Amino acid sequence: MPGQTYETTPDRTVVGWREWVRLPGVGVPWIKAKIDTGARTSSLHAFDVRPYEAEGGHRVRFSIHPWQATPADETAVDLPVHDERTVRSSSGHVETRYVVLVPLVLADRQVPAEVTLTDRDEMGFRMLVGREALVQGFVVDPSVSYAGGRPDRATRKKNWGR
Repeated sequence: MPGQTYETTPDRTVVGWREWVRLPGVGVPWIKAKIDTGARTSSLHAFDVRPYEAEGGHRVRFSIHPWQATPADETAVDLPVHDERTVRSSSGHVETRYVVLVPLVLADRQVPAEVTLTDRDEMGFRMLVGREALVQGFVVDPSVSYAGGRPDRATRKKNWGR
Protein backbone atom coordinates (compact mmCIF):
# COMPACT_ATOMS: atom_id res chain seq x y z
CA MET A 1 0.00 0.00 0.00
CA PRO A 2 1.46 3.42 -0.94
CA GLY A 3 2.59 5.46 2.03
CA GLN A 4 2.77 2.43 4.32
CA THR A 5 5.58 2.54 6.85
CA TYR A 6 7.48 -0.37 8.29
CA GLU A 7 9.06 -0.44 11.68
CA THR A 8 12.48 -1.89 12.23
CA THR A 9 12.24 -4.74 14.71
CA PRO A 10 14.86 -7.18 15.99
CA ASP A 11 13.92 -9.65 13.23
CA ARG A 12 13.17 -7.18 10.41
CA THR A 13 15.20 -4.19 9.25
CA VAL A 14 13.94 -1.66 6.70
CA VAL A 15 16.34 -0.70 3.91
CA GLY A 16 15.89 1.57 0.92
CA TRP A 17 16.52 0.95 -2.77
CA ARG A 18 20.13 2.07 -2.30
CA GLU A 19 22.27 1.76 0.79
CA TRP A 20 25.80 2.16 2.09
CA VAL A 21 27.14 -1.23 3.19
CA ARG A 22 30.33 -2.47 4.82
CA LEU A 23 32.36 -5.55 3.89
CA PRO A 24 34.56 -6.09 6.95
CA GLY A 25 35.71 -9.54 5.82
CA VAL A 26 37.51 -8.07 2.81
CA GLY A 27 38.72 -4.76 4.25
CA VAL A 28 36.13 -2.50 2.61
CA PRO A 29 34.75 -0.12 5.25
CA TRP A 30 32.08 1.37 2.93
CA ILE A 31 30.67 0.75 -0.54
CA LYS A 32 27.47 2.12 -2.04
CA ALA A 33 25.11 -0.66 -3.13
CA LYS A 34 21.86 -0.98 -5.00
CA ILE A 35 19.34 -3.17 -3.21
CA ASP A 36 18.13 -5.47 -5.97
CA THR A 37 15.20 -7.78 -5.25
CA GLY A 38 15.37 -8.92 -8.87
CA ALA A 39 18.80 -10.43 -8.37
CA ARG A 40 19.14 -13.75 -6.56
CA THR A 41 22.78 -13.39 -5.57
CA SER A 42 24.65 -10.28 -4.51
CA SER A 43 27.30 -8.98 -6.92
CA LEU A 44 30.52 -7.05 -6.35
CA HIS A 45 32.72 -5.08 -8.73
CA ALA A 46 35.96 -7.08 -8.98
CA PHE A 47 38.83 -6.94 -11.43
CA ASP A 48 42.08 -8.80 -11.95
CA VAL A 49 40.23 -11.97 -10.90
CA ARG A 50 42.71 -14.87 -10.68
CA PRO A 51 41.60 -18.32 -9.55
CA TYR A 52 44.21 -20.76 -8.23
CA GLU A 53 44.58 -24.04 -6.40
CA ALA A 54 46.05 -24.12 -2.91
CA GLU A 55 46.31 -26.60 -0.12
CA GLY A 56 42.77 -26.69 1.14
CA GLY A 57 41.07 -26.07 -2.20
CA HIS A 58 40.09 -23.66 -4.92
CA ARG A 59 40.73 -19.97 -4.17
CA VAL A 60 40.43 -16.65 -6.00
CA ARG A 61 42.45 -13.44 -5.81
CA PHE A 62 40.85 -10.23 -6.97
CA SER A 63 40.89 -6.48 -6.44
CA ILE A 64 38.10 -4.06 -5.56
CA HIS A 65 37.70 -0.36 -6.28
CA PRO A 66 35.10 0.51 -3.62
CA TRP A 67 34.51 4.06 -4.85
CA GLN A 68 32.61 4.85 -8.02
CA ALA A 69 34.57 6.67 -10.75
CA THR A 70 37.97 6.43 -9.03
CA PRO A 71 40.63 3.78 -8.41
CA ALA A 72 41.35 5.20 -4.93
CA ASP A 73 41.64 2.78 -2.00
CA GLU A 74 42.08 -0.29 -4.19
CA THR A 75 41.74 -3.39 -2.02
CA ALA A 76 43.35 -6.77 -2.81
CA VAL A 77 41.38 -9.82 -1.62
CA ASP A 78 42.08 -13.56 -1.45
CA LEU A 79 39.19 -15.89 -0.57
CA PRO A 80 38.09 -19.50 -1.00
CA VAL A 81 35.81 -20.08 -3.99
CA HIS A 82 32.40 -21.04 -2.67
CA ASP A 83 30.87 -21.83 -6.07
CA GLU A 84 30.86 -20.96 -9.77
CA ARG A 85 27.55 -19.87 -11.31
CA THR A 86 26.20 -18.91 -14.67
CA VAL A 87 24.50 -15.54 -14.26
CA ARG A 88 22.34 -13.60 -16.71
CA SER A 89 22.73 -9.84 -16.28
CA SER A 90 19.84 -7.41 -16.58
CA SER A 91 21.04 -6.70 -20.13
CA GLY A 92 20.76 -10.41 -21.01
CA HIS A 93 24.51 -11.12 -21.05
CA VAL A 94 25.35 -14.61 -19.72
CA GLU A 95 28.58 -15.01 -17.75
CA THR A 96 30.13 -17.63 -15.47
CA ARG A 97 31.19 -15.99 -12.19
CA TYR A 98 33.08 -17.02 -9.10
CA VAL A 99 31.05 -16.90 -5.89
CA VAL A 100 32.66 -16.06 -2.55
CA LEU A 101 31.17 -15.88 0.94
CA VAL A 102 31.48 -12.42 2.49
CA PRO A 103 30.09 -10.96 5.70
CA LEU A 104 27.91 -8.00 4.69
CA VAL A 105 26.88 -5.22 7.09
CA LEU A 106 23.65 -3.59 5.96
CA ALA A 107 21.84 -1.14 8.25
CA ASP A 108 24.12 -2.18 11.13
CA ARG A 109 23.15 -5.86 10.76
CA GLN A 110 25.80 -8.34 9.70
CA VAL A 111 24.70 -11.29 7.56
CA PRO A 112 26.61 -13.82 5.47
CA ALA A 113 26.28 -13.19 1.75
CA GLU A 114 27.05 -15.18 -1.37
CA VAL A 115 28.66 -12.64 -3.69
CA THR A 116 29.48 -13.07 -7.37
CA LEU A 117 32.55 -11.32 -8.76
CA THR A 118 32.16 -9.33 -11.97
CA ASP A 119 33.29 -6.14 -13.68
CA ARG A 120 30.79 -3.46 -12.63
CA ASP A 121 33.12 -0.57 -13.48
CA GLU A 122 30.63 1.06 -15.83
CA MET A 123 27.59 0.39 -13.64
CA GLY A 124 25.97 2.96 -11.34
CA PHE A 125 26.77 0.93 -8.24
CA ARG A 126 29.87 -1.11 -7.43
CA MET A 127 27.70 -3.63 -5.57
CA LEU A 128 24.24 -5.17 -5.76
CA VAL A 129 22.65 -6.77 -2.71
CA GLY A 130 20.39 -9.60 -3.86
CA ARG A 131 17.53 -11.63 -2.40
CA GLU A 132 19.67 -14.32 -0.75
CA ALA A 133 21.10 -11.66 1.57
CA LEU A 134 17.83 -9.74 1.93
CA VAL A 135 15.74 -12.72 3.09
CA GLN A 136 17.81 -12.70 6.26
CA GLY A 137 15.48 -10.18 7.87
CA PHE A 138 15.36 -7.15 5.57
CA VAL A 139 12.31 -5.35 4.16
CA VAL A 140 12.91 -3.11 1.14
CA ASP A 141 11.06 0.20 0.91
CA PRO A 142 11.70 1.44 -2.64
CA SER A 143 10.61 4.98 -1.75
CA VAL A 144 13.59 5.39 0.60
CA SER A 145 17.34 5.82 0.13
CA TYR A 146 19.93 5.13 2.82
CA ALA A 147 17.50 4.01 5.53
CA GLY A 148 20.43 2.19 7.13
CA GLY A 149 22.48 5.36 7.52
CA ARG A 150 25.44 6.86 5.74
CA PRO A 151 29.14 7.28 6.40
CA ASP A 152 30.46 10.76 7.15
CA ARG A 153 30.48 13.39 4.41
CA ALA A 154 34.21 13.03 3.65
CA THR A 155 33.76 9.30 3.03
CA ARG A 156 30.72 9.87 0.81
CA LYS A 157 32.68 12.42 -1.27
CA LYS A 158 35.35 9.76 -1.94
CA ASN A 159 32.72 7.82 -3.84
CA TRP A 160 32.82 10.38 -6.64
CA GLY A 161 36.57 11.04 -6.58
CA ARG A 162 36.23 14.43 -4.94
